[in-house]
Amino acid sequence: MRKIFLYLLLPLLLASCGNNTKKVLVLTHDNPSINEDAGTVDCKTTRGHVEKELDFKGSSLKVSTAAGDATLSIPDKGYYIANLKNNDTIIGSYQHFSAQGAAQKVITQDDLKKKIDSLIQLSQGKNVSDANRNYFIPPNTVAKITSNPDAFIVAPYHQMTSIPQQGDKEPEVYQFYTINEVREMIANLQKLTTPEKSPNQ
Repeated sequence: MRKIFLYLLLPLLLASCGNNTKKVLVLTHDNPSINEDAGTVDCKTTRGHVEKELDFKGSSLKVSTAAGDATLSIPDKGYYIANLKNNDTIIGSYQHFSAQGAAQKVITQDDLKKKIDSLIQLSQGKNVSDANRNYFIPPNTVAKITSNPDAFIVAPYHQMTSIPQQGDKEPEVYQFYTINEVREMIANLQKLTTPEKSPNQ
């Protein structure tokens, strides 16, 4: 009877271990030294772009970069981004990336101006909150993006227009950019705006 009980209990124990999954997407520069078991990252270079996803088991990540030394807390399950780029803030938010949502649509001038305003505020770290599902991650800091370790994270410099939808559930997707990418995006969108007409025109 005891053996039967243990066989029944084992899947539950394995499932509970799986529920504690932590993923950390490390964004750093060229030639990082990453020791996943020790929970350390050392990278003193300040050029290039490297991404490394860790299946993390510890509670903190000790980092040493050109921006200084830091201990980043990774307390519970979920998906985190560690920004170890020397002088690049990482900015991003939740996106609707279902295949149905990828269809092209006409954007009005009002929509365009709202998008520009939203990007400007985001680039300044304003209106950023977990409730809004948007993120402003300065160098040598970590942010918990979601409690779902199976979410999709689209890292800076990657372009993605859609992710296949599985069943009736929309995928949980977050897209991130460097602050320079966001500033370039704002400048390009501003070129598409038309000046407001004065009352005399």
